[in-house]
Amino acid sequence: MATAVTDDWATPQWLFDQYNKLYHFDLDAAASLANRKVERYLGLDHAEPARRNGLTAEWDGQKVWVNPPYGRGIRDWVAKAHEEAKTKTVVMLLPSRTDTVWFHDYAIQHKITFIRGRLKYGNGTNPAPFGSLILEMGVS
Repeated sequence: MATAVTDDWATPQWLFDQYNKLYHFDLDAAASLANRKVERYLGLDHAEPARRNGLTAEWDGQKVWVNPPYGRGIRDWVAKAHEEAKTKTVVMLLPSRTDTVWFHDYAIQHKITFIRGRLKYGNGTNPAPFGSLILEMGVS
């Protein structure tokens, strides 16, 4: 299997729009100025230093969208979302990796929707080399 050059996979706009109609997100917790999906975001290029690391920054929204980096640190992102979902709604776009520790420790406890086929992330013309899922947490 081919290895990705990056672990930064920009959310397809149509997919975000579909979930934003349901939740009306007020924070994008893993973004950049260029690829954020709502006005308020956390990301490495944020002007405020305290908002540059989504894993350590306060998730100060009540409806949070998260498309984290898909590298080895993904477990930390899913764990953080699981904790944040105790007081808010968190929706994540994730690679479909059902054999991982993070999937069994956290994801399986929440609503999972597997995405049919493979997404074309960002402005990509080719599909990703993996399946994807939506994880809805803290949703009543």
